[in-house]
Amino acid sequence: AKATADDGETVVALFSAVGKIYQLDEKLLSAVTGLSGSGPAYVYLMIEALADGGVRAGLPRDVAQGLAAQTVLGSAKMVLETGRHPGALKDMVTSPGGTTIAGVHELEKAGFRAACMNAVIAATQRANELSKSQ
Repeated sequence: AKATADDGETVVALFSAVGKIYQLDEKLLSAVTGLSGSGPAYVYLMIEALADGGVRAGLPRDVAQGLAAQTVLGSAKMVLETGRHPGALKDMVTSPGGTTIAGVHELEKAGFRAACMNAVIAATQRANELSKSQ
């Protein structure tokens, strides 16, 4: 049986109590899986890498991990609360010739953005493959 409009309203009421709801066409479900379903692993990897960088720079592991996690949390809150594009927020904290642009340059040289985009696409493609095999 197909879900009714009342069923949809019930689902929205339940899930909106614990987070943001996006109503999308079913054909986009694999893309949601690739981004949001698999995304926490990507963010954990980034937090781990930031913490490792902090340790390499001399910070104790617990401090480095706490700082990395708080940095991600605060940055995510800024995107959600301000509604500004992440690039605009990045520009606001990136001084000409400063430390942040030096780090951003290294990330760009390493293909950071392309790697993130490729991870989402690969996970989306795998979700599509798995949905067809069922």
